[in-house]
Amino acid sequence: MILTRRFLPYFITQCLGALNDNVYKNMLLLLVTYSQLASLPIDVNLFVNLAAGLFILPFFLFSAHAGLIADNIDKAILIRRLKLLEVIIMCCGAAAIVSQSYLIMLVLLFLMGTQSAFFGPVKYSLLPKVLKDVELVRGNAWVEMGTFISILIGTIVAGLIVASDHANTLAAITVVFLATVGYISSRFIPSIPLRFEPKKLMFTPFSGSIASLRKARRTPSIWMAVLAISWFWFLGATYLTQFPNFAKLHLHAGATVVSLLLALFSIGIAAGSFLCDRMSFKQVELGLLPFGLLGLTIFGIDLYWAVPDSNSVDVYTASSFISDSQHYRLMFDLFMVGASGGLFIVPLYAFIQARTKEGECAQAIAANNIMNALFMVMSAIFAIIFLGPLGGSILHLFLVLALSNLVVGALLFIRLPELRLRLVTYLLARFIHPLSVAQGDTLPKHGGAVLIGLSSSAKDLLLIQSLSVRPICFILRQPLDTEFLAKLLRTSGNVLESASSQQGKADEGSQEYIEHIAKALANDDLVYLCINDHLDLSDKLEGLIGSVPRLSISLEPGGNKSVDKMAPSRRVGVVLTQRVNIPLEND
Repeated sequence: MILTRRFLPYFITQCLGALNDNVYKNMLLLLVTYSQLASLPIDVNLFVNLAAGLFILPFFLFSAHAGLIADNIDKAILIRRLKLLEVIIMCCGAAAIVSQSYLIMLVLLFLMGTQSAFFGPVKYSLLPKVLKDVELVRGNAWVEMGTFISILIGTIVAGLIVASDHANTLAAITVVFLATVGYISSRFIPSIPLRFEPKKLMFTPFSGSIASLRKARRTPSIWMAVLAISWFWFLGATYLTQFPNFAKLHLHAGATVVSLLLALFSIGIAAGSFLCDRMSFKQVELGLLPFGLLGLTIFGIDLYWAVPDSNSVDVYTASSFISDSQHYRLMFDLFMVGASGGLFIVPLYAFIQARTKEGECAQAIAANNIMNALFMVMSAIFAIIFLGPLGGSILHLFLVLALSNLVVGALLFIRLPELRLRLVTYLLARFIHPLSVAQGDTLPKHGGAVLIGLSSSAKDLLLIQSLSVRPICFILRQPLDTEFLAKLLRTSGNVLESASSQQGKADEGSQEYIEHIAKALANDDLVYLCINDHLDLSDKLEGLIGSVPRLSISLEPGGNKSVDKMAPSRRVGVVLTQRVNIPLEND
């Protein structure tokens, strides 16, 4: 996947875009702060705050419209146009850098933010179009890794440029070079034609943003994923913003240690992203979220206790900081906070991509970008209030963030019942009774379909659910028992619909059973029927599900004994075959 034309040019393009954004932004702030104050017509602090605000403002103004455009145009063409715009902006930026026109550079920073706001929705909505289902998590892992490593490299490169003897010339050449190479790589992204007639669009920045958020809120699971991603950006923005003062006030360290902290955090996110790919078993897996939140909490709390009492007279450099063993625990905690963040965020992006309807993925990502920007602004306001009027320290701020993850986790478990279900199915199918698919087809990605199997116990149904990214609607004539797993299924909302079968009311129960099936298929749900129920009512059901894709599914104790070293009694094999010759959506 990584070296294929459908992914590699896109990956290089998005990495170079993130790199150039951070080189230009950080280089501008460093030039203003340290090098050329005399040529600046306004106060330095005002300039820095304006720069931060102008870069994030376009995400509020243009994200909604960017999502609509990305859903109604060939995504490869849109990316090429945006990268060409970046080349033009950076050519103007190079001229402004050489002439030291800082106000013009500020305007160009707003335009770079605008370009990024339009690039964000197409960046993520392209992945489900070019990747197979089993590649979606890995693709998102690579994107998150590339983004945060690019942020790290961009920050370091900006510092090296400003510290050089020919800072302005080198900066101008660098930003134009990165933009040009990014445009060239975008030319190799394969075309992705639309499968539907494009809509007529109207630019309405404020009402469009509200409409985009309302559309995301119509699907509670998508909305909760958006809020969870935004919480991650709240955390990340707070950590990254506070690193300079944290190093200075609590670690007695200089600028090189700030870069070290940023490197640990960014590389941790990259490592967590790849760990997510390994732990997800090539499937979009919400069940990994609690592990990410748990790591953010545990290592965030330990970070508070890991800061040593500094008795050093000299300011730590990166090398002296690393050579002091009392800092190892702190560095490990910071790396693991980043890794936990990567484990937390990758499944959420993949979940949004997998669950949104055809032609609406970019709009969902746009709503996500709006909320991300809002939460990052809120993180700055919260830090200002906490460290100012409330009199807290940066260490206490980090502790509050870590403990807040427990609240966020509780809210996600309450408001997103599917998360509870996915956690249990993940633990059950990966550790307690690991599944091995012996043979069969892929479950349909979209549209109504019927699974027919022998299983009717809660544990077996949960194992079957673990095979599908989509919630399965289990429709049974006989109610489940009252054990914990059965209760979990019942509280999962649309995952279980149990038709009544009271003695003496068989006809009434059968009619209710058929109505449940009709309703679920009308909603394009993936339906599971017990084979005994299906056979009893085969005449009535044939007309209802005759044109719907049907698959047989069976669980076989023992799995593949020739390759599985685990005890056969724990391993479960899966056989999934089509019952009718109707093609499935595997791509």
